[in-house]
This record gives sequence, structure tokens and C-alpha cells, in this order.
Amino acid sequence: MNRLPSDTSSFSAGSALDTPHDSALFLQTLRRYLCLIAVVNLVWEFAHMPLYTIWRTGTAGEIVFAAVHCTGGDILIAMSTLLLALMIFGDGWPRDRLAVRRVVVSTISMGVGYTVFSEWLNIEVRQAWAYSDLMPIVPVIEAGLSPLLQWIVIPSLAFAWALRPTRHSHG
Repeated sequence: MNRLPSDTSSFSAGSALDTPHDSALFLQTLRRYLCLIAVVNLVWEFAHMPLYTIWRTGTAGEIVFAAVHCTGGDILIAMSTLLLALMIFGDGWPRDRLAVRRVVVSTISMGVGYTVFSEWLNIEVRQAWAYSDLMPIVPVIEAGLSPLLQWIVIPSLAFAWALRPTRHSHG
């Protein structure tokens, strides 16, 4: 019969959450990141709505629904990419600078990668939405500039805010 040892401290050697303070810092950083992601993506979705045809063809209710719906998707993408990055590179995050750099770069890269795929799928294949003539298109990948910038600018700002030292941070 396999039994776990009663002293599980050997399982947490080098873990990012060795102390209650580390656990609190981890959760605080996560909360700050996701709160900013949610708020700024909602603003971004409304701000770039004129770059999509729904701005001309949709009712006010359809436009509001689209922006809120897309913001929900943005939050899910942000959470998923961050979780995957933390699972792969997060040992020591948010204290260890190398772990932070790896998590930030991989989260943003995955967000951009997913956006390129999603824009292609929803515009070219499913035709679920369409760009207006105002949307700048990135050559070669044929994706809109605004959604690509969204997944570079917003996570960058969110990480900068979430990872900044606070009054309660030590070390």
C-alpha cells in the first residue's frame, strides 16, 4: 500500500508558495492582474467597436452585448494563458525575476497566438464577425491590428500594475 509521508515539506522545496506571505503575494498579484484585464478589456472592446461592421449594422443592444460578450472571452483567454504560463514557468513567481519574465512573455505570446487563430477562424471560416474598412490589417497574417495590440498592450499594462511593489510587500 502506497502512503504519502506525513511530512510533506519535501514536496514544496523551492515552491513559490513556501510561506503564508508568498501565498498572499501570489493571490494579490493574480487578483490585480485579472481585475485590470477585465476593466481595460471592456473599455478596449467598446473603443474598437467602430473597427467592426457591427458598429454600422447592429443595434445599440447588439453592440453592448458584443462588447460584454467579447470581454468575457477576453477574461477567459487571459486566465487560461496566465494559468498555462504559471504551470510551465511559474516556479518562484511573482518573486523570481526570471520566472516573472518567462510568465509575462509566454502569457502575452499565447494571447497573441490565440488571437491570430481566433480572428482567422471567426472572420475567414465561421464569418461570425467582420472588420469595417477602418480596421488596419496586419499583412501576411491578415489579422486586425487592434485585436493584436489588445493582447500586447493590455496584458503588459496589467502585469506592470500587478507586479509593482506595494506597501505590504517585503523582500
